[in-house]
Amino acid sequence: MPELPEVETVRRGLAPDMEGALIEKAEARRPDLRFPFPDRFAERLTGQRILALRRRAKYLLADLQGGETLIMHLGMSGSFRIDHGDPVAAAAFHAARGKAAAHDHVMLTLKDGPAIIYNDPRRFGFMTLTATDELDDHALIAHLGVEPTGNAMSADILAQGMAARKSPVKAVLLDQKLIAGLGNIYVCEALWRAQISPRRLARTLVTRGGEPSVRLERLTGEIRSVIAEAIAAGGSSLRDHVQANGELGYFQHTFAAYDREGEPCRHEGCGGLISRIVQSGRSTFYCPRCQR
Repeated sequence: MPELPEVETVRRGLAPDMEGALIEKAEARRPDLRFPFPDRFAERLTGQRILALRRRAKYLLADLQGGETLIMHLGMSGSFRIDHGDPVAAAAFHAARGKAAAHDHVMLTLKDGPAIIYNDPRRFGFMTLTATDELDDHALIAHLGVEPTGNAMSADILAQGMAARKSPVKAVLLDQKLIAGLGNIYVCEALWRAQISPRRLARTLVTRGGEPSVRLERLTGEIRSVIAEAIAAGGSSLRDHVQANGELGYFQHTFAAYDREGEPCRHEGCGGLISRIVQSGRSTFYCPRCQR
């Protein structure tokens, strides 16, 4: 499933065309994706100007002039593309990416601009509408924690969320109520960089006085770094992720832990091998020798 860097990459790719644009025509080519579309979905989008395209955790948010916000989630295989009406380019894109036109489920035709097409073979993504002034209380948004890209995330905030937790630090970092949008790939990478075992209990990174330990301070910095580098690289393309222009992300070429089972640890002088374990049903990759 696309994680925060992939969703932010998509947002940045779509924003130049979508922000300020008028939706001349909206089409929903089926009644549902993972969930049914809201009542009069296409009708409520048609004629609306897009004021801003934002991201919250793994959600794309399009604020509309009429006072509603379009909430979008990519699911496992969802992607957007920008179609300027060139059939040759469109055909090449479909052939290269395997995105058959039969899976083009939503189209937003922008006045004097391109069409924004949402393609989703597995249909695990979804879209819904809510009043913009009620967005923060929406069931999908209200529980989300701090963003790992903003100033709100700090070692002090993480210490507050970890102090009483008996769960492994890997599981706690994946809790969207603590950090919004942080997923499996980037947790593995950040823990490797900070040389912290994913098995370590989260509360052991907090002092008895409730202050963040030196290790937690380091981990906080590594989370910021790995997310920033992944966004700059256009995210990680493992299966379905493509940018809005059809290009693949390339952060996967710099993985130090994730999906490197049996390969040498890249920490200088370590000499260990990357191992794979399963935690909460997800693969965790780490070095048992230097991650403690």
